[in-house]
Amino acid sequence: MGKKVAIIGAGVSGLASIRSCLEEGLEPTCFEKSNDIGGLWKFSDHAEEGRASIYKSVFTNSSKEMMCFPDFPYPDDFPNFMHNSKIQEYLTAFAKEKNLLKYIQFKTFVSSVNKRPDFATTGQWDVTTERDGKRESAVFDAVMICSGHHVYPNLPKESFPGLNHFKGKCFHSRDYKEPGVFNGKRVLVIGLGNSGCDIAAELSHTAEQVVISSRSGSWVISRVWDNGYPWDMVLITRFGTFLKNNLPTAISDWLYMKQMNARFKHENYGLMPLNGVLRKEPVFNDELPACILCGIVSVKPNVKKFTETSAIFEDGTTFEGIDCVIFATGYSYAYTFLDESIIKNRNNEIILFKGVFPPLLEKSTIAVIGFVQSLGAAIPTVDLQSRWAAQVIKGTCTLPSMEDMMNDINEKMERKRKWYGKSETLETDYIVYMDELSSFIGVKPNIPWLFLTDPKLAMEVYFGPCSSYQFRLVGPGKWPGARNAILTQWDRSLKPLQTRVVGSLQKPRFFFHWLKLFAVPVLLIAVFLVLT
Repeated sequence: MGKKVAIIGAGVSGLASIRSCLEEGLEPTCFEKSNDIGGLWKFSDHAEEGRASIYKSVFTNSSKEMMCFPDFPYPDDFPNFMHNSKIQEYLTAFAKEKNLLKYIQFKTFVSSVNKRPDFATTGQWDVTTERDGKRESAVFDAVMICSGHHVYPNLPKESFPGLNHFKGKCFHSRDYKEPGVFNGKRVLVIGLGNSGCDIAAELSHTAEQVVISSRSGSWVISRVWDNGYPWDMVLITRFGTFLKNNLPTAISDWLYMKQMNARFKHENYGLMPLNGVLRKEPVFNDELPACILCGIVSVKPNVKKFTETSAIFEDGTTFEGIDCVIFATGYSYAYTFLDESIIKNRNNEIILFKGVFPPLLEKSTIAVIGFVQSLGAAIPTVDLQSRWAAQVIKGTCTLPSMEDMMNDINEKMERKRKWYGKSETLETDYIVYMDELSSFIGVKPNIPWLFLTDPKLAMEVYFGPCSSYQFRLVGPGKWPGARNAILTQWDRSLKPLQTRVVGSLQKPRFFFHWLKLFAVPVLLIAVFLVLT
């Protein structure tokens, strides 16, 4: 084995990192605080300190063909959007198939990670862990941080005057588990993200009344997209990304808002974002619009102040007799085991090159895996991040100079503010980001060459879903089954729907999809030219 690598956390990012280290001949040791793998996807009936926590009814927002490890497809009969128990089943199968479990030390807490005195020349770290009351330290050549950013709840009580006088219950969404205890209650949910909308929709069937308070609104879209296909298999394509990034801004914004409003007019439901053209990650909820339509969920603006039993909103209306306030207000990021000087914070923005490497260290031997967010699945993202990080640690891939990395960070941050707004500094463009990482390690598919040598595959790669298999077609870690996986991805996505067969499978025709999308603007331009 080669260099020794400490991996913190055995969730999706940790499993990807173990596998990537093994592929590069490195020696991984993974420290996991709990007694099982899975991280965020491992459900527990109570929130545990220092670990991510989900509610019992959580389903994925990404479909199975878009969120698998690129050489390990989900079973054919798995549904497209999976319950958290199915993800846990998949991760367990992956860990066993790749023989990863023997590299994990369970019930082991990482208390500190510090540079060694000779770090400037060796790049080594002292990693201190605790298990069964015993503390141990060991020297590692590199560290991969895979602890996620859904651990430390953001609970902005100071932003709500009068909340200290409120007599009902008040807690963060990470402590919510199931709806039964809210039977007949009047509940206020603060926050219009995925968790807030899920919880509000679920509670609407048991609570007396549910109100959502939103400061800025959100796009709410369905997992079921055009003609019943999974949303991400239709929207996340290379051709679509090319159009978004190259069309004039006005046309690109028009297309984006048209897509977001495809299901219903957000203005009519009180959900419209304050700045609708920002590419903030939308909320995925198939039930919320119906709940609003049926009156069992109401949407209100930000809370101006609380009284002992009610909330007064900024529009002057009041929600009386509140039993419980649930803060679905996201999370703060913190690495309690690491000195603040290692991963620097600038104006609430974490400074990382490509969201992975701290740029100002003498040696690039620490990597953060799974920190960025995008309109794309996490598993393919962390797979590429960890493959890149493992090659950098091994020395087969080098990073730019500190100055070049900082210039890139500043440039990307300006673009992020334009597309996503100041509050979404973790957001990034999925395909552009994946292509950047894959270029570093020589696994980015060569689209022009594909069109020359394999037109059938090229059409699916460029116009079809940008699934994870694309990044195992060529280069280091090439998977012989990648081509077939891409050409059969629609078969696997449609198979679990065929519980009652009434005809042949109807796969999408992307050319006609884009033709239909552009028919109206092309017609308008033609009419304008004729009239002038």
